[in-house]
Amino acid sequence: MTRSKNTREKLLDTAIDLIWKSNYTRVGVNEICKCAGVTKGGFYHYFETKADLFFEASMHHWEQKQPELDEVFSPRYTPIEQLENLINHILDHQSEESGDDNPVLGCPFFTAGAQVGTGEDKVREAGRIMCANALKYDVALVRSLKADGYLNSDCDSEQVARMMLQYIQGLLLYGRTHADLELVRRDIRTGLYRLLDLKTEYRVQAQPKAA
Repeated sequence: MTRSKNTREKLLDTAIDLIWKSNYTRVGVNEICKCAGVTKGGFYHYFETKADLFFEASMHHWEQKQPELDEVFSPRYTPIEQLENLINHILDHQSEESGDDNPVLGCPFFTAGAQVGTGEDKVREAGRIMCANALKYDVALVRSLKADGYLNSDCDSEQVARMMLQYIQGLLLYGRTHADLELVRRDIRTGLYRLLDLKTEYRVQAQPKAA
């Protein structure tokens, strides 16, 4: 049972790693199997298609990622510190995880959903679920920022949170297209401040990190 579980998890982890550093359409079953050290027969024992693997890998990745986000948005931080934690978390992840010649990883769930054709429902579903998971944190953050008086306007929290998510994903895609992490560093804070309509006195460069 343990060996079977390890084989399955190895496929899940390998798929996410390869797709994150490349993209869904370029990474094939053969490459996943080779890098995971699993035969194609072993692959098809667990998954019918690459799309099935991607969906399960997305859910597996979220289970691993959720504790990190819980720490980033921990209530022991003020809302403004949570915002800075989020920015630093995104930037640190690019620096730590990049394994190819492109310093910007982007997001495999967001980009894969945009790449696939009409027959890849599971890939788009994975993207929708992952976006919904992330959006819950963003909505809570915007509501806290608004309630504690950090924002200039009485905004629609859910709409602004969606715009934050869209901006972050779009910026990472733009940065990856140009292979320019410094571009992302320059724009992410300013862009989020403007979307949130953060009061001027809180638009500082302090960068507290989640412990």
